[in-house]
Amino acid sequence: MTSTRSGPRPVRGGGPAHRYYSVVVFVVLASLDNVAIGLVPPLYGPISGALAVPQRLLGLVTAVGFLVSAVAAVGWAYVGDRTDRKPLLMVGTLIWAAGTGGSALAQNYPTFLGAQLVAAVGLGAVGSVGFSVVTDLISPRRRGLVMSFWGLSQGVGTLAGTLVGGLLGATDWRRPFVVLTAVGLVATAAYLFTYDIRRGQSEPELAGALATGAEYDYRITRADLPRILARRTNRWLVLQGLTAQAAFGSLVWLPVLFAQRAEAQGYSAATAVVVGSVFATLFQLGGVLSIVGGLVGDAVQRRTLRGRALVAAVGILAALPFYLVLFFVPLRIDVPDGAGSGAVVAAVLASVVTEPTVGLSLLTAVLALALTSANSPNWFALIADVNPPEHRGTVYSLGNLVNGVGRAAGNGLVGVAFHALRAAFPPPLNYAVGLAAFQLFFVPTGVMYWLASRTSPRDIEAVRDLLHTRAARL
Repeated sequence: MTSTRSGPRPVRGGGPAHRYYSVVVFVVLASLDNVAIGLVPPLYGPISGALAVPQRLLGLVTAVGFLVSAVAAVGWAYVGDRTDRKPLLMVGTLIWAAGTGGSALAQNYPTFLGAQLVAAVGLGAVGSVGFSVVTDLISPRRRGLVMSFWGLSQGVGTLAGTLVGGLLGATDWRRPFVVLTAVGLVATAAYLFTYDIRRGQSEPELAGALATGAEYDYRITRADLPRILARRTNRWLVLQGLTAQAAFGSLVWLPVLFAQRAEAQGYSAATAVVVGSVFATLFQLGGVLSIVGGLVGDAVQRRTLRGRALVAAVGILAALPFYLVLFFVPLRIDVPDGAGSGAVVAAVLASVVTEPTVGLSLLTAVLALALTSANSPNWFALIADVNPPEHRGTVYSLGNLVNGVGRAAGNGLVGVAFHALRAAFPPPLNYAVGLAAFQLFFVPTGVMYWLASRTSPRDIEAVRDLLHTRAARL
C-alpha cells in the first residue's frame, strides 16, 4: 500500500442533511442495481416467445450476467480503492442504464444478450465501489445494523425487479426495461449532489487524527493482494460465497415455480406470470428481518469477536429445513383468470388469509429468509472489520466475484436440473425437487462461517493495531 502526504486538509462534506441525502442516494443505488438483476427472470416466458428462443437460454443470460458483473467489479473496486470513488459510481450507473435501455430495444437474442452484458459491466461498479464508501460512514459498533439496511436495499431491489417485471411486463416485456433506464438516468443526476466521504472516517483509531484535518492517504497496491489473500478470515468469507450463492442463485427461479403451479391448475400463461411474480415477492419478505440479523450480530460481536461469523453460521444452517418445506407444501391458487394485474394481485394477497396452504407457505418462507438473511449484514460487516479501509472495496469485489461464479452456477445448472428431472417428475414437481436439491449447498456455507469465527478475532485485532500505528503517523 502507498501513502501520499499533502499536509492537513479541512474536513470535507456538508452538514447532517447533506450526509443523510448522500447515504440515501448510495442505498437507493444499491437497490436499483438489484432491480436490474431481478427484472429478467419473471419475464423468461414472454421474452423467450418474442425472441424465439427456449427459456433455458434466457437463464443463461442471467447466469452469464452475474459472472460478468462480478468480474467487472474487481476492476472497479481496485480503481476505487486507489482514486476518487464518486466519478466511478456515476460512470457505472450510466453504463448499466445504457445496457438496460438496449435490452428494451433488442429484436433478437444476440442483441439482448449483448445489452444485458453491457448492463452487467456497469452494475459491477455500484456494489463494489458503493460498499467501500458506505463502510466509511459506519462505526464498528453499528456495522451489522447499518449494513443490514445496505443488504436489505439490495434484497428490496431484487423483489422490486421481480414485481416490476411481472406486473409491467405481463403484456409488454419491454416496458419495465424502459422505466428502469429512466430511473438510472435520474440516479446519475442525484450523484452530482452527494459529497465525497473521507476514507477511514468511521474508524475509532483514526478519529483523533482526522479531526485535526489529517488525511488518511493509504491506498492499495498490487503488492497488497498476497496479504489480502493470506488473511485467513478473508479466505473463508470469499469461499463461502461459492456454495451460498449456488443456493441463492437457484432461487431466482421461484417465480417460475409458482407460475408453473398456476398453469398446472389451469390458469393462462399471462395470469400465471403475474401469480408467480407476486407469490415470489411475498415469499421473500422475510429478507426484511436481516435487520434483526444485523442487530444480533452487533450484540454478539460486542461479547466475542467470533460473534458475527457465529450468527451467520447458525442462521444459514437453521434455514435449510424451512426451504425444503416451502418447495413441497401444497399450494391452492384461487385468482380470476384473465383479469388485470391489479385484480390478480388483490386475489393473491387475500389468499394469504383465506387459504391455509398460502398462509403456511408464507410463514415458512418468512422463517427461511429471515434465518438466511443473517448472512448478508454480518458478511458485509466482517469484511470491514478484518480489513483496513483501502482494502475493503477490493476484498468485497473478490468475494462478489466468487459469489457471481456460485450464483451463475446455481442459476444456470438448476435450469439444466429442471430439464433432466422432467423425465421423472412432471412440472411443477421437477422445479420443486431441483430447488430443494440446490439448497443443500447451504451446509458447507455454514461450516465455512464457523471456521471464519475461529480466525476473525486475530485478524480484527491486527487491523486495529495497524490503524493505531498509522494514526500516530498522520
